[in-house]
Amino acid sequence: MSDELEPLSVLSRLTLVSIYSLVLVIGIIGLALMIHFLQSNMRSVITIAMLNLTLAHFLFLLTVPFRIYYYAAGYWGLGKMLCKVVSAMIHVHMYMAFVFYVVILVIRLLGFHSKKDRYEFYRKLHAFGASVAVWLVMFAVIPPIFFFKYGTDFQDNTTNNKTNKMSTNDSHCFQFGKHLEGLIGVRVLNYIMSSVIIIVACVLTALQCHVMVLLIRKYGRDCMSHQEFWAQLKSLCFALVLLVCFVPYHVFRMYYLGHLYLQNTNEVFLSLTALSCFDMLTFLRRGHCYMRNRARTV
Repeated sequence: MSDELEPLSVLSRLTLVSIYSLVLVIGIIGLALMIHFLQSNMRSVITIAMLNLTLAHFLFLLTVPFRIYYYAAGYWGLGKMLCKVVSAMIHVHMYMAFVFYVVILVIRLLGFHSKKDRYEFYRKLHAFGASVAVWLVMFAVIPPIFFFKYGTDFQDNTTNNKTNKMSTNDSHCFQFGKHLEGLIGVRVLNYIMSSVIIIVACVLTALQCHVMVLLIRKYGRDCMSHQEFWAQLKSLCFALVLLVCFVPYHVFRMYYLGHLYLQNTNEVFLSLTALSCFDMLTFLRRGHCYMRNRARTV
């Protein structure tokens, strides 16, 4: 296999520019909606989790313009360090969003099956402490990996001292696939993480669909007038985000880890995870339905 980096095709670049441009525009609108609907309600751990999800989206969206620039221009030229930051952020965003989705879904499922309106853990102080712990773990784990391992060629540590392509070729970015060659431990970890995300996403989606079926059977045609139904419907939307945005990428990644020459295709699948920023549009639907119901009662 050649060490030369394979350039992205015109079709791939147009696809990536379109996806990230849409993510940037919809993401900004979604951020405004989420902040508007959450700023007056800080009573539950779910709200705190959603605010953390908003922060994860916000940090990622800061890096999206750089991706649009690169795929539109076909040239990087902004330095290796910024390339690594922008490249790493989409992965950080994906895993942080996954954690908060799971928190939201699990709490909603527990709340439904236990028939309790409140948990001890719902206190704001506990929720805030858990949020701080998650971010501290991220900042404790990510920076060492980022500065010392991420984007580092395995061959840089061998006796032949081959030069890292990204050290001398500043025109390419987000192409670290060949750096996984020889890093068996990293590849095994990727297999494990991908498997966990696929299984968890499928199980939570199935459980959430089961809850929706139970609610429809319970309330019948009047289900849409019950707050519990809308809360669980929003959870179903989050579960579908996990299933649609994260699962295809991780299914392909398990294949990609054994076929690293497909890194350009991997970039397209990776861009689909950014569509998770659309989850914030669920707040628009909630507000729209609320206004319609209010108008009917006037």
